[in-house]
Amino acid sequence: MNTLLTQAASLHPVPVHPAARQLLRQVAADPAAPLRIAVVAPGGYGKSVLLAALARAYRDAGADALLVDDADRIDADQLEELLAGADGPIVVAHRPAAVAAGWTLLQLAPLGVNDVARLVEALTGTPAEPAAVAELHRVSGGVPRLAERALLGRLEEFRPELDELDDDVLRYLIAAEAGAGRNLDLLCVLLDRTPDQLPGIVDGARATGLLAPDDTLLPLASAAVRDFGPPARRLTTVQRLVELQLANGLPVLDLARSLLGTGSTGTSAAAAFAAAAAEALPTDARLATKLFEAAAEAGDRSASVTAGWARAAALSGDLDTALRLGDGMLGAPDAETRAAGAEIAATVLAHRGELARGAELYQWAALGGQTPGQHAADPYSTGHGPSSPAGWTDPRHSTGHGTGPGSPAGRGGTDAFAVMALVGTGDLDGARRLLDSPAPGVAPTLFAGAATRMARGIADSVSGCATETLSTLLGAAAMLEPALGGTLLPDSPAALAALAALHTGELALAESVLTRALDGRIGGDLLAVRHRLLLGWVAMTAGDLATAAGHRDAVAGRPLEARDEMFFTTLELGLARRSSDLVGLQRSWDRAYQASMRQQTDLFTLLPLGELVIAAARTGAHAKLAGQLERAHTLLARLGEPPLWTISLVWHELHAAITLEDAEAAKAHLATLTSHAHCGRHPSALATAARGWLAVLSGTFAPDEISAAAAELHDLGLRWDASRLAGQAAIRTSDRKAMVQLLEAARQFQGTGVRREAGTAEPASSGTGLAALSERELEVARLVVEGLTYKQAGSKLFISSKTVEHHMARIRGKLGASDRRELLATLRELLSRPDAP
Repeated sequence: MNTLLTQAASLHPVPVHPAARQLLRQVAADPAAPLRIAVVAPGGYGKSVLLAALARAYRDAGADALLVDDADRIDADQLEELLAGADGPIVVAHRPAAVAAGWTLLQLAPLGVNDVARLVEALTGTPAEPAAVAELHRVSGGVPRLAERALLGRLEEFRPELDELDDDVLRYLIAAEAGAGRNLDLLCVLLDRTPDQLPGIVDGARATGLLAPDDTLLPLASAAVRDFGPPARRLTTVQRLVELQLANGLPVLDLARSLLGTGSTGTSAAAAFAAAAAEALPTDARLATKLFEAAAEAGDRSASVTAGWARAAALSGDLDTALRLGDGMLGAPDAETRAAGAEIAATVLAHRGELARGAELYQWAALGGQTPGQHAADPYSTGHGPSSPAGWTDPRHSTGHGTGPGSPAGRGGTDAFAVMALVGTGDLDGARRLLDSPAPGVAPTLFAGAATRMARGIADSVSGCATETLSTLLGAAAMLEPALGGTLLPDSPAALAALAALHTGELALAESVLTRALDGRIGGDLLAVRHRLLLGWVAMTAGDLATAAGHRDAVAGRPLEARDEMFFTTLELGLARRSSDLVGLQRSWDRAYQASMRQQTDLFTLLPLGELVIAAARTGAHAKLAGQLERAHTLLARLGEPPLWTISLVWHELHAAITLEDAEAAKAHLATLTSHAHCGRHPSALATAARGWLAVLSGTFAPDEISAAAAELHDLGLRWDASRLAGQAAIRTSDRKAMVQLLEAARQFQGTGVRREAGTAEPASSGTGLAALSERELEVARLVVEGLTYKQAGSKLFISSKTVEHHMARIRGKLGASDRRELLATLRELLSRPDAP
């Protein structure tokens, strides 16, 4: 008769542990063998499954055996008496402990990946996917019970087992799940044990089968402790850990994160959430937002928590919450809180296309929350400027004014952002006053120095040719990168540097600084879209339309603020225009125009405004932009017509005038470009190209001069502009040799980033020209060049007119033609060659 003391076996046919299969074979071969086996393993490793299998084997053989499960739970004297009375095979299973002499030890280790696969197949009846098996092995650590319960969705079965654990072991597991399992000093205080006593508790935790070999909680075990452990015990344990960490001035992020959603309130919980939020803010604004909100709900409604919450919300892209919180701080009784609220509100407004209003708030914040002659609670009043009347003291010079509660950037940063906003809205005098009278007592931190450098770069960008601006802004961006964690910015230094680079034709520099900012998550989620869109603009300007479309697509579908919306929609317009996609251009126009109406005109949005102007000319809506163009030129006039910001807008206006066949306007734009040509290679190239365009349109141009002008654009990275100028000249010249040369140049400029030397033959294997076309595309090309419509060509080839249109689109892409006229001219020239196929 068998004596079987074991827990109920699983309802599912769980395979026996592979380490025990030899024992089962031995029992089957000789059931009466006088075995003395001690099966040792932590909980959940398969001891009970093995004993159940042994019981069946002995029963089938008609043999008596003593099988004892969980022997570690039986009183030692009772176990000794039980074992002494047995005269047949004895198998005793228990958690890790010493094994007496004369016993054979059988240890069960975690399962390997292949054994987990067999377990999955046994439980589900179907073979498992290798990737799913690997993941289950990772999260379960190969512990059979963990893998089985996870696979069958039965983790709640841990609830009674955790309830029954020794209190010290349970608190140790809770501490380990909260991230404190490695902190021995903290554990000793928490458990009120000496370092010598702690190993015994750790051994008890190991015996549960929930720990990995390195004594960390297995992922599934962590979930079980968190979700099914006694809630009250978990809450009190984690709160005690937090109190101990705070008392020692140590990090609390991991601990406080585990308290989220538990409803913890009170002073200690609020302090923990606030401290953890400050830790999380530089790297995880979304988590910081949740923690600041939890601190407020726990009872901390201080200005520092409110400001931190607003800043974290903005960095994670929730500008509604940020503006609501920041606006609420504007009525606070103390100036520092008002200043912090003003800076938050100003930053949000800058992202929402209200840089002018943001400039007012930045000035107000820079002056400590009170403008001269203005009541402290009225930051939106614009009746007074930043000048200081007699008898009034600039609050920035007050010894009591610091960085403010939760100030996003500190005094140096606020002044710098105010300068940026003032210059961006045309108030250079106000910006200069702030720069020339810096607030005293500002710590010379890396951030403060770099922010001031950025501000000076923006201010200098509107002075003369601004030859040092780009270098200054790039340097500021590089300096600020390591100092920006958790800082709320109206615009990133990288974006400002990239804008300056785009306006000056330094496309490689723009791409480099933006890529670093995007990879480094500078400015958090709030500015990630900004950086991505500007990268799209860089690629589009360079003529790399596929890359530009990729950046656009990465942003498509997201909710966008006004400024980002304008850059996104005009990027779409620019791609449609450069692809000669008139349908796409018309489709995108309405959204882009609406976006421009929500975005107030400022210095940093002139680039998308220029693209919008050309699209308006192409769609017959040019008159709609008269007001915006007037405001843009008024802004530039207030700043003295700075070349750096003026040239790109005028270049776009020139092309709009060409589209509208407005010769007088085109000549005026040429004159403006020519007046700035002395400022460098880029403005000189644009002025030369502009003269070339007017000459081409008049029909009196020298092909060599056009080729040179286009080549200069190409060398500056403006491939699409270079190709279009050469292509349009080619279809307007009556000189066949010049046409061939210009078409060849247009294809080279559009298709590659390197110009081939004149007279160098194109390699036959390069896949360019007619060699790049399929047989069907050649048939379509010949019929269209002969003058047949798409419908007529389709009838001859027994295909639809839509298919002909698709073939022509592919041909245009392969030949690098910018529009239909250039495509037809290219095909006529190529098909007329003696060697044409």
